[in-house]
Amino acid sequence: MENIQSNQQDKRLETVVLGGGCFWCTEAVFVRVRGITDVESGYTNGHTHHPSYEQICQGDTGHAEVVRLTFDADAISLQEILEIFFHTHDPTTLNRQGNDVGTQYRSGIYYDHPEHGEVANDMIRQMSQDKLFGAPITTEVQPLTNYSAAEAYHQDYFANHPNAGYCAFVVGPKVEKFRKTFARYLKPD
Repeated sequence: MENIQSNQQDKRLETVVLGGGCFWCTEAVFVRVRGITDVESGYTNGHTHHPSYEQICQGDTGHAEVVRLTFDADAISLQEILEIFFHTHDPTTLNRQGNDVGTQYRSGIYYDHPEHGEVANDMIRQMSQDKLFGAPITTEVQPLTNYSAAEAYHQDYFANHPNAGYCAFVVGPKVEKFRKTFARYLKPD
């Protein structure tokens, strides 16, 4: 037990919050990334305090569906996390990911530490200059405000409901794309 605690204490844990459309998809990808120690689905950067999923779906709270990632910065860098993020959702569609439409599905990077915002903005500038996606990147980069965890039934949704329609047809293929494209970042089984 002592070794486990000292290993936890030796980690340099940081957090970043990412919105890449439906949080079920984003969570299902990042729970598989080595160096990510915790993934929590939630809502952020809106004006309603502790909104419900139903309020978010109505689209008038201003919140984005997001995942809050805690990561060991010695095992994976923010830049590596953002590389995975940008390649596992479409950062060029404003307020939309596939058939999910609304401001709650916007692409966003939300940070507590200004240097995380600088890393994100630098990456977006470089990707835009390189015309990496063939269309303008619409991902917003903002300080984290008014974050709250999503309801318990949203946590680990894909793991708990892999055969549900949305999971089978939307989340599953996204996870497979991640496995193939970013195999070097997979956690060991």
